[in-house]
Amino acid sequence: MTLTTLDYGIIIFIFLAVIAIGVVVSKKSGKNSTEFFLSGRNMPWWLLGFSMVATTFSTDTPNLVTDIVRNDGVSGNWVWWAFLITGLLTVFVYAKLWRRSNVETDMEFYELRYGGAPAKFLRGFRSIYLGLAFNVLAMAAVTLAAIKIGQVMLGLSSYEVVGIAGTITVLFSAIGGFRGVIYSDFLLFFVAMAGSIGAAYYLVNLPEVGGLTELITHENVRDKIDLVPKWSDKEKFISLLIIPLAVQWWSSWFPGAEPGGGGYIAQRMLAAKNENHAVGATFFFNVMHYALRPWPWIIVALASLVIFPDIASIQAAFPNVEESKLGQDLAYSAMLTMLPAGLLGLVLASLGAAYMSTISTHLNWGSSYIVNDFYKQHVNKNASEKELVRVGRGSTVLLFVVSAIFALLLNNAMQLFDIIIMFGAGTGLVFILRWFWSRINAWSEITAMFVSGIISVLLNFTALGPYLFGGNSIEGNFQEGVFEGWLQYPFVVLVTTICWLIATFLTPKEDKKVLFTFYQKTQPGGPGWKKVIEQAENENVNIITSKEKWSVPTGILAVIAGTIMVYGCLFTTGKIIYGEYGNAMIFFSITLVSGIVLLYLWRKIKGKAF
Repeated sequence: MTLTTLDYGIIIFIFLAVIAIGVVVSKKSGKNSTEFFLSGRNMPWWLLGFSMVATTFSTDTPNLVTDIVRNDGVSGNWVWWAFLITGLLTVFVYAKLWRRSNVETDMEFYELRYGGAPAKFLRGFRSIYLGLAFNVLAMAAVTLAAIKIGQVMLGLSSYEVVGIAGTITVLFSAIGGFRGVIYSDFLLFFVAMAGSIGAAYYLVNLPEVGGLTELITHENVRDKIDLVPKWSDKEKFISLLIIPLAVQWWSSWFPGAEPGGGGYIAQRMLAAKNENHAVGATFFFNVMHYALRPWPWIIVALASLVIFPDIASIQAAFPNVEESKLGQDLAYSAMLTMLPAGLLGLVLASLGAAYMSTISTHLNWGSSYIVNDFYKQHVNKNASEKELVRVGRGSTVLLFVVSAIFALLLNNAMQLFDIIIMFGAGTGLVFILRWFWSRINAWSEITAMFVSGIISVLLNFTALGPYLFGGNSIEGNFQEGVFEGWLQYPFVVLVTTICWLIATFLTPKEDKKVLFTFYQKTQPGGPGWKKVIEQAENENVNIITSKEKWSVPTGILAVIAGTIMVYGCLFTTGKIIYGEYGNAMIFFSITLVSGIVLLYLWRKIKGKAF
């Protein structure tokens, strides 16, 4: 593979454009912390929606999808496709509540919803736990993917990739702030999509692959194309489909798919002009993220099974790749080396764009936690706005350095996916119910967080896991244990849920003044607040400021209709690619009908965002 002048020109142009955006908006972004982290709360739905999509298209995403497809087939993607339900629940139930809360970060929510020392502890601890620990892990996975791409496609060492890509991204993130991230994401989205679609089209038509028809029927591929795991393979059917759809989507915290909303998705909802724009942005993101964007990566992953059927063939083709970085996920980068001049430059620019978009978002998001929820609350409560911006920029650099060190120690992205999923197991239900059940308190969340973390450590890093389940992955690959391996994740969820429910009833209720203030500001409604409303009425305190009918039941119906619509679109696209046009028309009809129902429900809950 040789980069031409055209390739270099495209890459340099894209990177200069992104840096220019950061420089142009730097003065306004550095005005105060609200501008640096939320761009003044005046962003439209479409710009935020594109930003969400661009952020979740990181360099590790194609690698992760390739890893999944090569190991478990297309149906293996249900381990993350299931998070669509979480995403749509955020759209139709939680987006407007987040925007009404008007907090600076989702960590600030803790001192709005809860009170006293437990709330302060929860806010401070989780700002470091998520903003530093989990955020660093997520960025490490993205940087690891960039390292593999750099080694295969450019012949660079791990340190060279981290040094070059990191310097540019950190510089951009530190000067541009959230506004720079949002504006550049709009450009990077189109670059990234053009690169992934162009690569898929070219690579599937290589003489060795022979086009879509030959690809789908190839002996290395035909048993990998099922959209749903076969019932005959009970282990995969349960672990790849049943557990994600029945348990994982509501029970586990995962960046970009937090139950009840949170993280950088919440950051964008909080930056929206109003609650309607918050709804519109999150809906646009979920349609693009789950229904349309995966297919170019899946096509390249399937084609890679023809060109590089196993890891040995990848190693033979790229002997300079460090042995510690070898894995099935490397096949995506290996395929990209076969692109022609021009398209190669566009794809490299798109991967660089994806890297910058995701890392800059994580840096700004994590820094917002450190500044607003830790430094301002526990270090210097009287810090000036300029000081907060300086700390934000400094923590941006720190976060990247720590994540880069972790990236140099990792092997593949699936390692971190499993770890993050397991460490968040059982916490999701708290995030979903805390808006609508007044009895939940700070101790509920503290218990869920610590129990989930402790059990996950015991199962994954001690002999207890192999003894009970025979392995340390929810995906299987286990030896014989006391229980079947696929029970490990539900086990963590069950124990965590029981523990936080017990803690909820053994600890005192939140102070009534805290609950009054929270309800008055967010207006969540529902039977879970009935006693609080009655108490407020008895004390002549008016906490109901909206006469809007409780929209959650209709919102849940919208979630169901939206889920059917998006999965229908996903399946329609897949069946067209597979040449099964009759089945494609069936799924298209389902998509159309569910879309009409969704439109009716959306209007009914006042979700019209345009």
